[in-house]
Amino acid sequence: MPFSVLQAAKAAALDKELMSTCGYSIDQLMELAGLSVAQSVYKSYPPKTNPNCVVLCGPGNNGGDGLVAARHLKLFGYKQLKVYYPRPSKKPLFLNLEKQLAQFKIEVISKDDDQFSELNRELETSDIVIDALFGFSFHAPMRAPFDGVLANMLKAQEKGKKVVAVDIPSGWDVNEGPNNVQVAKYQPDVLISLTAPKPAALKLKKEARHFWGGRFISEDIAKRWGIEIPDYPGVDEVVEVENN
Repeated sequence: MPFSVLQAAKAAALDKELMSTCGYSIDQLMELAGLSVAQSVYKSYPPKTNPNCVVLCGPGNNGGDGLVAARHLKLFGYKQLKVYYPRPSKKPLFLNLEKQLAQFKIEVISKDDDQFSELNRELETSDIVIDALFGFSFHAPMRAPFDGVLANMLKAQEKGKKVVAVDIPSGWDVNEGPNNVQVAKYQPDVLISLTAPKPAALKLKKEARHFWGGRFISEDIAKRWGIEIPDYPGVDEVVEVENN
């Protein structure tokens, strides 16, 4: 199905309404987002053929979505799974997410050298790289260490690794897409738009797969914000949409 988009300011305002009028907590929304990411990865690159995965997590909520996704991916059968998390948050929510990863024996890498030796070791052995560095509130330029993380991820993609982006590709402008030199050539193989697609999704390459994970929006909210709720199949949290 084709899709409409939600501008950045409206996306931020909708998030606030979800956590006020609608009664959701940030924990709930992050859990649903992470599950949506994991289901999209499973549909695109099932563990029987792509068992090795590294999740690159940033310091904010996009990184939190990645932490949740990692837990679900382990339960979905991705046995060789690592989380690269160079600037871990000290907020209780994120600390608890790390504790949950430890329960499932998912290694979290939070220290590296200036050459990104640990990161490149994981990128070399992974089939799938999940980009959960930055979301729709990002403003360029990307600073250290994340500029280096992104650059090494793109080198890995050039070597054939599959890149899955969470909500928007890190470094893209949420409204304009890849409009700066750091990400001029960055195109993910898979994008998961959360809550609703953002304008940047219109800049995806035609062959990319695009999933929509927003199965927590009521009909009233959707109508008020001009969102056309897609037909989600069965019990899935995501639905694949056509690139416009």
